[in-house]
Amino acid sequence: MSASLREFGPQIWVAEGPVVSFFRFAYPTRMAVIRLSDGGLFAWSPIALSPPLKAEVDALGPVRFLVSPNKLHNLYLGDWKAAYPNAQLFAAPGLRRRRKDLGFDGDLGDAPDSAWAADIDQVLLRGSWAMTEVVFFHHASGAAIFADLIQNFPRNWFKGWRAALARYAGIVAPHPGAPRDWRSSFLDRRAARAALARILAWPIERALIAHGDPAATDGGAFVRGAFAWLARP
Repeated sequence: MSASLREFGPQIWVAEGPVVSFFRFAYPTRMAVIRLSDGGLFAWSPIALSPPLKAEVDALGPVRFLVSPNKLHNLYLGDWKAAYPNAQLFAAPGLRRRRKDLGFDGDLGDAPDSAWAADIDQVLLRGSWAMTEVVFFHHASGAAIFADLIQNFPRNWFKGWRAALARYAGIVAPHPGAPRDWRSSFLDRRAARAALARILAWPIERALIAHGDPAATDGGAFVRGAFAWLARP
């Protein structure tokens, strides 16, 4: 697939990447590029970097930050760092241990770095023993940005037993969400709900996700529905 940037909202673009295998399930990939107020670019969950994609990104501005939202979204970070050596590479919780080959410049925390705080907010959705994801909110577009915490595959994306398992897992439209096994890993529901409350306090207009169909409108309702499993007692 030849990636091509498309506008998702003011000052935010997305590009579709190749399908990758995750436990023998075919997962599409998607990245976001945000242009910050100073003109620099914030690249979220970078996909495979092709010459056409690089040319489109370069036309938007200089890449300043490369961000992995969780420890799984790391396949192409090395390629992007090689292509943009002056960009700062930020690690989600747990990623430094997984990718010791990469030289990270910083770690993503429960508050935005001062370099992008004027444009982007962020929250660590804690509470799971398996993985912590960093959820972002882009002020200019009203876009909440999720990697794996919300998955929304079309009903015909998977076939056979994989389709049945995906429906059981709760990652198929019209019932998007985190996979059921990941939900069960959230033993500290108090911490998770506190993080969710911060997310739902954002004025969400759109919801961008890495896997499946995003919500270009009614983003707040989309996010609330996807986290009904966590909101329940």
